[in-house]
Amino acid sequence: MPSGRASRLARLGSMTAGIAGSMAVGALTGLGRGTRPEMRRLLMTPGNMHRLADELSRMRGAAMKLGQLVSMDAGELLPPELAAIMARLRDQAHFMPPKQLKQVLTRNWGPQWLRSFRSFDVHPVAAASIGQVHRASLRDGREVAVKVQYPGIARSIDSDVANVGALIRMSGLLPAGFDLAPYMEQARKQLHEETDYLREGAHLRRFAGLLKDSGSFALPAFHEDWSTREILTMTYLRGDPVERAADAPQAERNRLVTALIDLTLREVFEFGVMQSDPNFANYRVDPATGRIILLDFGATRHLDPAIVDGYCGLMRAGLAGDAAALRRSATALRLIDGGGAFDDRILAMTGAVFEAIRDRADFDFTDTALSRRLNAEGVALAEAGYVPPPLPMDVLYLQRKFGGMFLLGSRLGAVLPVAALIRRHLG
Repeated sequence: MPSGRASRLARLGSMTAGIAGSMAVGALTGLGRGTRPEMRRLLMTPGNMHRLADELSRMRGAAMKLGQLVSMDAGELLPPELAAIMARLRDQAHFMPPKQLKQVLTRNWGPQWLRSFRSFDVHPVAAASIGQVHRASLRDGREVAVKVQYPGIARSIDSDVANVGALIRMSGLLPAGFDLAPYMEQARKQLHEETDYLREGAHLRRFAGLLKDSGSFALPAFHEDWSTREILTMTYLRGDPVERAADAPQAERNRLVTALIDLTLREVFEFGVMQSDPNFANYRVDPATGRIILLDFGATRHLDPAIVDGYCGLMRAGLAGDAAALRRSATALRLIDGGGAFDDRILAMTGAVFEAIRDRADFDFTDTALSRRLNAEGVALAEAGYVPPPLPMDVLYLQRKFGGMFLLGSRLGAVLPVAALIRRHLG
């Protein structure tokens, strides 16, 4: 796994050059046949998709994280072609080799660290973009999960973000006039925060306190004595992937999705702080107690009170069917320009979501009519030249979290009184 900035820059540069070269050859071939080259078709070749996803997964860090963010649910920002290229990153698993792992542990814990452990499994039980997780047992009896950061990740963030941004721009898939820079800058800042495992541990501890009386959730304890900026040590909790509940009875599936939607609404309207990454891997289910195990608090962020107030107004207006208030709230959140050519169409899409929620006692997440309608309108907007307005980052993160909950509800086939759940938190 490359750890130096120079080696990572070289790998990204080589990858970008390889993709550009492949596109150029494809374009020349097309011209030779008398056909006009199409950027999207040239980029979306199996070879390019494999090259991009494989290289980013090998490099991990910001390069892979950005790929995962794009592939998760960024359809509102980037076209589906680019998201499809990076979708493979969610399932890639290039682990840090044992020798490199030992170097990181020794640098953080000192040369005698192993004497304090009964066991330490060098084969990770999980791997993500910034670190990998190992199961271990301390001699004092604690069973722990140890998240170890990949070497050089923090130092490489700025260059990785810049190079991935260049790759996205080179693709030619961004809408004309779309300014990617502010989003890449926010991604850079978030990634720097996520590499500070002591910060993540503090958020883990805070959420454990907020949810200490909850019968629905379990969180690992943060073990500060064995944690550093590069290593996060916490209680090991055994759980099954939340997606496995797709085969559970309807009542159980409804219970899980209800709990997670309720938690999301509490994060926004009660806590004012949110774990903003809705990756399904962050939710597991304890088979013994049924509690949902919450993992990975690196992407936790405090919410701007003005944005929270804006969403409160938006949801009240949407659930009441008040078109004028919905327009005012959407303008305040900058979801629409307030006089732009596409405002009415964006408001119609937003209204359709609230209509589907409020007109049914129970919303069926398996009903694809709404998503098909929104997808079709999204394609039509893109073809008409719509360029998303620059959005506050809290709005983007909230939209991503809400979208993640919708995807999970769809995956588990939940049928829930969504309108009643939302009203409960609006006061």
